[in-house]
Amino acid sequence: MATPHQEDCAQAPATQDTRPAPRVVPAGYRQGVITAITVLLGFSLAFLRFWGLESPGSWTLRSLIAAAALVLAIGLQIVALFRSLRIEDDEVGEYRKTVRWFLASAVILLAGVLGAMIDAALGN
Repeated sequence: MATPHQEDCAQAPATQDTRPAPRVVPAGYRQGVITAITVLLGFSLAFLRFWGLESPGSWTLRSLIAAAALVLAIGLQIVALFRSLRIEDDEVGEYRKTVRWFLASAVILLAGVLGAMIDAALGN
């Protein structure tokens, strides 16, 4: 004779999760984007330090705009790095959002560096 607990277990319906399994990023992709973000972040910080603090000259409107673009790019890189370190970034959709954040930061960084080059070429 079955105990009441065994009867309850036998009557409990087996539920299956009908949600599709999330698509995950292949191994190595997250590590690659984390490396790319940190390399670009390191360059951005070093460039901003040298150009903004150590190079001769005075600040102009052009240099302030370039510096603002560089600071914005660094902020976006930090957001992308934060996103890439989350567990949720294993899912393809989240990974793609992180890559878009990173690409946006790279484009803004390029604009900032070009602005700094133009400022240096035109002089004060």
